[in-house]
Amino acid sequence: MSYSLTTIWHERKRFLPGIVAVAFSTLLILFQGGLLVGQFSLTSTPIDHTRADLWVGHPMNLSVDLGRPIPERWLCQVAVQPEVVQVETYVIGLIVVDRLDGRSELCTVIGSALGDNSLGAVRELTPELRGLLTEPGSVVADETELGRLGFERVGDVAEVLGKRVRLVGVVQGLKSLAAPYLFCSVQTARILFSGIEQDQTIFILGRCQDPANASAVVQRLRKEHYLSAFTSDGFSNQTRIHWMTATKAGLAAVWSAILGLLIGLVITSQTLYAATASAWREYAVLEALGIPTWRMGMTVLAQSFWIGTLGLAVAVPVSLGLGELLGLVNIKVLFPIWLIGPSAALTMITVLLSGLFAMRSLRLVQPAELLR
Repeated sequence: MSYSLTTIWHERKRFLPGIVAVAFSTLLILFQGGLLVGQFSLTSTPIDHTRADLWVGHPMNLSVDLGRPIPERWLCQVAVQPEVVQVETYVIGLIVVDRLDGRSELCTVIGSALGDNSLGAVRELTPELRGLLTEPGSVVADETELGRLGFERVGDVAEVLGKRVRLVGVVQGLKSLAAPYLFCSVQTARILFSGIEQDQTIFILGRCQDPANASAVVQRLRKEHYLSAFTSDGFSNQTRIHWMTATKAGLAAVWSAILGLLIGLVITSQTLYAATASAWREYAVLEALGIPTWRMGMTVLAQSFWIGTLGLAVAVPVSLGLGELLGLVNIKVLFPIWLIGPSAALTMITVLLSGLFAMRSLRLVQPAELLR
């Protein structure tokens, strides 16, 4: 390892293109993946920012914003579970807002209970905002979405299916991926959604005495009552995966990752091949001294390992830095460990394959050539 690293340092001009290629391909994979994960995490915002442990909805439910009406009496089936200590209704759905300038905007209306211990109210709703939302027709939106909804300041009004809504406050950090969120009470949401009867809801939320028991409750509800039940984490993941697959964005990211790996494979392989071929005299001397060919092959693999390591050492900090910069302009980029780990592993496998291809140049090593 030390001999290989020393060789890379002294012949850094030869190996630099390979390091740059590995760093670029890894940066492409990480950044594409981080941007994808960050943007689609916005689809599960209504789940991730609540206190609920359980989500119960329509059996055909695919994601949190595509729920269908269910009987409110199902609440009793959730409440009787021994682990559950609190239940409440939750209304969410897509609806069209008519702005005062005559334009329309699709938005996601979220109606929740507004008590101090509410399960569905997002954590960003302060007690003051929850108090203001008790007034029928009042709504709260993220401050970055006001322009899309036609609001300029608190107190402005808009129309939803002929019903007036008034902006009573703003929150931060609840930007949506597509349709802006409008937060309100369950009562206001029922008024806005003409397709929901008074004895219906979209979801039933539950809280367990011990959150670790949520999975057991979910399994029981599915088996005994045939309800569509999820833990908060499970429902959040399903919502993100649904939108990734529905929009084909996940497939696009996979193809970008494959392209990045191919670029790294070709350039790194050629760099190692050229570097090994140019050092044939040194390898010929080693063979003349009795060093077996497999040991020289291991040296080439060791060089590829260090090229991959140095490329990762450049790509990971740059990716994290770009993610922070984009965060300053409200573009969410996330790098969870399950993304960084497999990306690094794929990069190292690709680089080691490049090393195996580069070992072909060792066939040029002939000690007799030194006598010419």
